[in-house]
Parts: sequence; structure tokens; C-alpha cells
Amino acid sequence: MSGNITLLSDVLARAKAENRAALVGYLPAGFPTVDDGVRAISAMVEGGCDLVEVGLPHSDPVLDGPVIQTADDIALRAGVRIVDVIRTVREVHAATGAPVLCMTYWNPVDRYGVERFAAELAEAGGAGCILPDLPVQESGVWREAAERHGLATVFVVAPSSRDERLAKITAAGSGFVYAASLMGVTGTRESVGREAQELVERTRASTELPVCVGLGVSNAEQAAEVAQFADGVIVGSAFVKELLQAPDVETGLAGVRALAADLAKGVRQRA
Repeated sequence: MSGNITLLSDVLARAKAENRAALVGYLPAGFPTVDDGVRAISAMVEGGCDLVEVGLPHSDPVLDGPVIQTADDIALRAGVRIVDVIRTVREVHAATGAPVLCMTYWNPVDRYGVERFAAELAEAGGAGCILPDLPVQESGVWREAAERHGLATVFVVAPSSRDERLAKITAAGSGFVYAASLMGVTGTRESVGREAQELVERTRASTELPVCVGLGVSNAEQAAEVAQFADGVIVGSAFVKELLQAPDVETGLAGVRALAADLAKGVRQRA
């Protein structure tokens, strides 16, 4: 069962060996439909994403912006369930061979059953889980199940995380560390970029895990900027927008593939 987390580590190590950041794409499962979501996430890999995150849609995604909230709402109104999320992971991994992680709030996993969720995610070829709202001190049950099934546990750190807290979070995690910040929301983009870079440097001081940054990146120029200091560049809302704004699914899929290709060029512009 450990092959999936090994694949994740290998893909991140390969990007580092190529002197570039990895490109990480995100879409919620069931958006715009379950079948088309599988096609869209696969298109992200075909375009140039090194690994992908499949979101488990949530009725109150407090840590996500309005764009991802809209996509979650579309998926939930269509009746998406955890079985559809697992199926999405399975079919994307089978189609692309890329590492596929599930990004989810803790409550659905807890209600579904921790052992059951971990076992089914691993059986589907999932590489791990990103759990943005699970406190490290309450994560023991999940981490034990994840370890049994060869899954990475990716925790999220933020600029507000103090060094002592960073050390605890990174010690408990595996796969990579998700550094969350915002680009262009508070102050100038330059200053926010500095804040994100400082967070990466502080995080690296406490771990040898790769640090991937989610910053609201939407084009190659921004991807190149973040790639100067991060091990991975995470892009979600920009992919969702391509599908939301497209007049039809085929146009949306072409847009997703083209955006991934553009971003893939960006992460390769590291000096």
C-alpha cells in the first residue's frame, strides 16, 4: 500500500532534480459533474500538472474563496457523495498515473469512518489527504490509519503560525507541507509575496519535507514568481474559473488543459 506515497515523494523529488517547482492542480469532485470532473482533472495532468488534489465538496468550505464555494455548491446540489470522490481519485489516477490527493475538511471523514475512508482512498490509488481544519493535536487517529494504508497526511500552515507551532505541524505531517497565503488581497502583491516567502523559509527551518504554496496563482507569471521560493505551486480557483466561465464542457476542458500548460511553463522559469 505504500507505493502511492512513494509516488508522491518521487514526483516532488523529480521536480526538485529538474531545478523547478512542482505544479499542483485542484478541483472539487463532482464539478461540473462527476464524469466531467474526472475528465477535467485528467486534463490538468495532460496539460502539465505534476500532481492533483481532488476536493471533497463541503457545504461550508470556510477556508475556500467564493469561486471554489460555487463549484462545491454545484457538486453538492447534484448529489455528490464520498463514493463519487473516491471514484474520481481512482479514475484520475488510473488515467494519468499521477499522484492524486484528497483535500477535505475533517467532519465528512469523521462521519464516514476514519479507517473506512483511509482504506478506500488507498485502494483507489490515492496518495494521501490534505486536512486543512484538523488540528495536529487531534490528528492521531487519522495519522495512524493513514500510515497503515500508506497515505500521506498533509497539514496546512499559515503566516500566523508561530515557529513552535510550525515545528509541531511539520513533525506530524508527511508528503509535503501546504503553505497557505493570499496573493493580491491584503496590501500589494509584492508584500504578500514576501510574506509567503518568509513562511516558506520558516517552515523549511523545521522540516525537510517539500513546501508547496497556495497563493491564488492564476497565470504563468505568478507561478514563476512563487516557484522562485517554493517547492510546489498550488492552483485551484483559476482552474475552477475556466470551467465556470466556459460556454460548454469541451471548451472548459480545453481551457483547463491550456492553463495547466501555461502554468507548467511558469514553474520552469526558476532562475
